[in-house]
Formats: sequence, structure tokens, C-alpha cells
Amino acid sequence: MIETPYLLFLGDAPDMLAAKVAIGIRDWRPENALGQFRLPGCGADLGLPDMTLAEAKEAGVRTVVVGVANRGGIISPAWKKVLVMALEEGFDLASGLHNLLRDEPDLRAVAQASGRALHDVRVPEVDYPIANGVKRSGRRCLAVGTDCSVGKMYTAMAMEREMKAAGMKATFRATGQTGILITGDGVPLDAVVADFMAGSVEWLTPDNEPDHWDLIEGQGSLFHVSFSGVTLALIHGGQPDALILCHEPTRAHMRGLPGYSLPTLEALRDMALPLARIANPACEVVGVSVNTQHLAEAEARACLAQVEAEMGLPATDPYRYGAGKLVEALAAL
Repeated sequence: MIETPYLLFLGDAPDMLAAKVAIGIRDWRPENALGQFRLPGCGADLGLPDMTLAEAKEAGVRTVVVGVANRGGIISPAWKKVLVMALEEGFDLASGLHNLLRDEPDLRAVAQASGRALHDVRVPEVDYPIANGVKRSGRRCLAVGTDCSVGKMYTAMAMEREMKAAGMKATFRATGQTGILITGDGVPLDAVVADFMAGSVEWLTPDNEPDHWDLIEGQGSLFHVSFSGVTLALIHGGQPDALILCHEPTRAHMRGLPGYSLPTLEALRDMALPLARIANPACEVVGVSVNTQHLAEAEARACLAQVEAEMGLPATDPYRYGAGKLVEALAAL
């Protein structure tokens, strides 16, 4: 178990989007996010107290969490001094990067010498099966996006919170490092061997009560040439009964791919739904989640109204305005 509370290490993250792991923890487990540690030039700010390691120790922090999700998931050499010092000061380290803490000889040596733990949450700990496509009881909803980092996890978590408040049976199913750090459980899907990815999603969303909803954390995008594989594994392994389309309307291009523009919501619908119906012929697109964080209030509401008119589906920003419209759409299926 990763001990809480946390100091969120932002390192030299160039912008807020690069700090999405830390942002997710701050937003969904604020009681665990006591402060942030930023290196000079860091372009992200969570609005939490900036703490030294000594101040974090005094505040009761137990674990320093690498809150950055950079391209390739690497541990930057610029971070090493702070991470080594954190171990020496008595903190555990936790990370969801592909570049594992345990594979860094200096970090491993200091952790062993100081008796501290290195938590790599992006390491599969189960021998997942190959997907068999057998229909499972219970119901499932998957968020799919026009791009990476558009709010798929936030959509699922907001829906779970609202559904539970309404007395509905719902479980958020984490498939990435941020979701796992928030909930303490899940499948690190992009670290699973390709042949077993869809099977791991089947394992994560087993048979359940007929009125129980698994809200599956989406990953990647079918239109993102770097990360489309994880999306397809979620679509086929998840066998969703419902799809939520997720979009961030101010993007100039796909994340990390300047030469690729974002697809339209219509294109996403027309691509994702036929693929979902391979595994579940009854699947329907039921709503649209729009990440309006970069829009002013009037712009956000106008954008949502336009999406509803064009798509003929309920649309909301579930973090800004609540997930009620999306939950009502599920209840109506």
C-alpha cells in the first residue's frame, strides 16, 4: 500500500497538461495532496503550498509522488537529486512512469539503505488472460476521446460520484497511472503486453449484477497514431453498453503531434461505435463530455449547446457542471 498523505512532485513540467497525474490526485483525493514541489522553470502550479522536503516532513507527508506524465514516461536526470534526497529524508517514492523507479540504480540503492519503498504503479501484477469475447453480466460504460488528455478519466469519476449519490450501483475502473494512484487499484493498461491488453480489461470488468455499471477509464484515442492501441483494447475488452464521447474544443492539434488535427465528434462517433459493436452489438453512444476548462462561462455554455444541437446527444462538462445529463442517459438505456 502507498502511504498517504502525498507531496506532489512536479519537477520541471512545462505546463499544466504535463502535470495531469498530480492534478488528478489534487482534484479527486484532495485530503492526500498536502503540497507541491517544483523545480526552477516549472510551468505547472496546482495552487497547493510549495513545500521543501523539510516542510513536507513537518506536515506529515509520507510519500513523494511523481505527478508528471511526460512523453515516453521517463525519469528526468534533473529530478534525481530531489528524489534521492526524498528517500534520504525518510519519504517513500511513488511513480506511474514507464521508466521505473526500481530500475534506477541510485534510487534503488538509496531506498534499500534507508529502508524506504519504491512504488511503481505502472507494473502489471497479474497474469492477465487473452480476451475471449464472452458476454459478461452487468453493464459497462467507456469514455472515448478525440485526443489524449481530454478528460476521459474525469468523466468516468464524475459519473461514478453522481451515480452513487443517486443510489445507483457504479464502480470506477482505473486503467492508467493516475486512476490507480487515486483509487489504489486497477490495470496499468499501457504496460500490459499487447496480446493481453483486451484480456486485462475483461479481467478488470468481470460479471456483475444486472443493474451495476462499470465506468471504465478511457485511454489514448483511436485517432492518435501513438496511442490508439490501448483505446481499441478498451473498446473490445470492455464490451461497453454505452460510449461517452470526450472532447477538448480549444486544441490546435493532437497532443504531441503537431502535424495531426483533431477529428470531429461525428468522426469519433462513426469510428468508435462500429468497433464497439463488434464485441457488443447493443452498444450505443449516449452523450458527450466537453472539457471546457479553457473557455469562459458564456463560451462554455454556448459550446455545449452547439454540441447538443449538432450531435443530438446530451452534452456537459461533468467536472464544471456535473455529470447529471450523462447519468440520466445511462439510466435511460
